[in-house]
Amino acid sequence: MPAGLLPIIYLAFISLGLPDSALGSAWPTMAPALGAGISWVGIVTMLISVGTIVSSLMSVRVVERFGTGVVTVVSVALTASGLVGFSASSAFWQLCLWAIPYGLGAGAVDAALNSFVAVHYESQHMNWLHCMWGVGASGGPMIMALCLGGAGSWSLGFFVLGGIQVAIAVVLTLSLPLWRDRKLPRGKRGSSGEGASPEEPAPSAVAAPHLSRRELLRRDGVVAVLVCFFCYCGLETTCGNWAATYCTLARDIPAGTAASWASLFYIGITVGRAASGFLSLKVSDHNMIRLGQAFVALGIGLLVLPFGDEALLVGLVLTGMGCAPIYPSIIHATPARFGDDVALALTGMQMAFAYVGSLAMSPLFGALAEALSVELYPLYLGALLLVMVASGEKLNAVMRRKAVEAR
Repeated sequence: MPAGLLPIIYLAFISLGLPDSALGSAWPTMAPALGAGISWVGIVTMLISVGTIVSSLMSVRVVERFGTGVVTVVSVALTASGLVGFSASSAFWQLCLWAIPYGLGAGAVDAALNSFVAVHYESQHMNWLHCMWGVGASGGPMIMALCLGGAGSWSLGFFVLGGIQVAIAVVLTLSLPLWRDRKLPRGKRGSSGEGASPEEPAPSAVAAPHLSRRELLRRDGVVAVLVCFFCYCGLETTCGNWAATYCTLARDIPAGTAASWASLFYIGITVGRAASGFLSLKVSDHNMIRLGQAFVALGIGLLVLPFGDEALLVGLVLTGMGCAPIYPSIIHATPARFGDDVALALTGMQMAFAYVGSLAMSPLFGALAEALSVELYPLYLGALLLVMVASGEKLNAVMRRKAVEAR
């Protein structure tokens, strides 16, 4: 890899995670100010997810035409514009309008960087990459909590987050010569990261004839892995977006405190991914996924059981730690499971299904919470976990059968 490129990729993932949990943390305060209902945040997250789905599905053509560096810069700039727009919004419809560039900014860079790291790096680098996302995602609600607790303004919180995104976009822009000029010989993927240049992906990664989405779906195990992504991101997004609301409405925790507690989930993800990077040196991707699912189950159990606020805190952290290895391990396993030739295209599809999970499941919980009770939160998370585990085990069975047939 060119010197300094990996930190740039990490920085891009910090920017990707930074705004992800801020909306959920601020919503209990934002909703009354905008005259919105508690469940209306689902509309905003829906619009964000639609944008990410569209840009994820377009990622192959966009990256091939403009290059990973340019796509990354434009993506961060779009996200920054959405956050600054959020800060200036005085009506709910304005929030919906600014959700469009926010969403479009996330999808393409997510798919491009994930597929590049999956093809050219070992599992520990993928975990550390997503650890950087956790740094951003845990920092977002902490910044929002400081703004709510100090000036008492969610608008200031989004403005600060938007300013940070602008600064990151500037750094990424300055890095464009590094992405464009530092070419590496094409070669085999290895732990050192040697292989294709980011702007000239290896032929096995991108230059192979494009398969249609229908053809990809017909490959054994693809549907199962897409269901896993759907359920995982539905679980993660619902857990992050509704943690503060659950703490406030179901556990009577003050809004400012609840916003900071919501960050514990993302802190758990961040710490867990840092540790997973080292653990993955000895543990296979599918066993990392199983380990993560076990931790999620333990964390959800603590949310359900009546052990007081201390157990709630620990439960949020453990759920985050359990989520930590699941996403990066599924992504990293994609080239090995399905082939380098479809890694970018399939990663784009996985990102799209991930965002569909976010689009559908978090708003669905909002509707259930408003119609029934926000106390359904841990049970809802548990149902998503069960479907994810079942799909993951089906995928593992398919991979075992294919391994036997290949002998």
